[in-house]
Amino acid sequence: MTTTTTPTTTATAPSAGATPSGIAIASLDWPRGFRAAVGAAAIKKAGRDDLALLSMPSGATAAAIFTRNLFAAAPIEVSRRHLRDSRGHASALILNSGCANAATGPRGVANAQEMVDAVSLALGCACEGVLVNSTGVIGVQLPMDRIVPEIPHMAARLAHAADGGPLEPFARAIMTTDTQPKMSSRTVPCAGGRTVRVSGVAKGAGMIRPDMATMISVLATDADVAPATLDRILRHAADASYHRISVDGDTSTNDSVFAFASGLAGPCDEAALATAFREVACDLARMIVCDGEGFERSLAVRVTGAATRADALKVAETVASSLLVRTAITGGDPNWGRIIAAAGRAGVAFRANDLELHVGGILIFRDGQPVEADKGAVRAAFNGGHVDIVISLGATEGSEAEVNSDSFLSCGLTTEYVRLNADYTT
Repeated sequence: MTTTTTPTTTATAPSAGATPSGIAIASLDWPRGFRAAVGAAAIKKAGRDDLALLSMPSGATAAAIFTRNLFAAAPIEVSRRHLRDSRGHASALILNSGCANAATGPRGVANAQEMVDAVSLALGCACEGVLVNSTGVIGVQLPMDRIVPEIPHMAARLAHAADGGPLEPFARAIMTTDTQPKMSSRTVPCAGGRTVRVSGVAKGAGMIRPDMATMISVLATDADVAPATLDRILRHAADASYHRISVDGDTSTNDSVFAFASGLAGPCDEAALATAFREVACDLARMIVCDGEGFERSLAVRVTGAATRADALKVAETVASSLLVRTAITGGDPNWGRIIAAAGRAGVAFRANDLELHVGGILIFRDGQPVEADKGAVRAAFNGGHVDIVISLGATEGSEAEVNSDSFLSCGLTTEYVRLNADYTT
């Protein structure tokens, strides 16, 4: 990930203040032009909110990135079509947790369309202006007899909801195996003393890896942004964040990140807005990893000095995704041989004797052999809440080495992760 902030062990937003970019961390609210409501349809479990509706009463430009899994869920099919037909505009987004509506055949597509139609009717907006997605168990049909009657109640709540209200109810309603809601927000100074806000929520704890990373995320701004510009900003933000994380190496049928811009705060410098989107997305990506199923400690691998940046990313992802490396991290075991072995099998050309390995800032390996280091300090570096691994491949030096660098964020692989996923549907 491009940010250098150390991941925390809880899925919380950063403390108030300014980031290194100078963009301010903001209160956890939606931007102007957005209203949210939640509902309960007992999709998986009675007594909890499992529907989330986001409305843009004045309309918004829209962009999205969806899973590349060949079993993309029915709501992905509907949302792709609506984004195309609306030419990048939207009035509402409805999400549900507890059921993925994936691998559900023609009935699943009809159910996703029925959700969209119900929102369109309740809000009085065009059908193609409504996007939809689901998250939960694959291969199960949605309980439409409970979902559809709840949508008018949610629409009624929107009428009384504050413009730019709190993110948390929406973030909680889309949780599945998540233990905490994931939220982040920034404000960006603009010309004339104006500010624009960028806010985001996400869900995800398992089936996490690039393309898209397995999650649903919603990013929103009140800046005035054309659809093509919003799409460009979103893709850059996703590449720096959601495409740089893994919990278990699996991608889902429902991965998606939606971006909306209401335009109510006026125009904003594209570079500054892109930075805010990237910071919010990186916050959310870290929160996903640090709330990974069975999470105990996070792992960041940074690779420098590669021949190309693509080579750096390939090595970083290989090391961070290695089951042997991740189990060593879980056990706090300073078995650094697993790290260099993973780097060596990444399919990237470099001279083994040029590789240098640091863990927690401690030089451990150089010139093809171990380096004498304090064993207690090395063990401590492997036993913290977060483990930092830096690998220099030595193929490039100086400023070129920094250009040809990249990072990847993962976590240990725990027995609790195995237990959760062994019992997921039972």
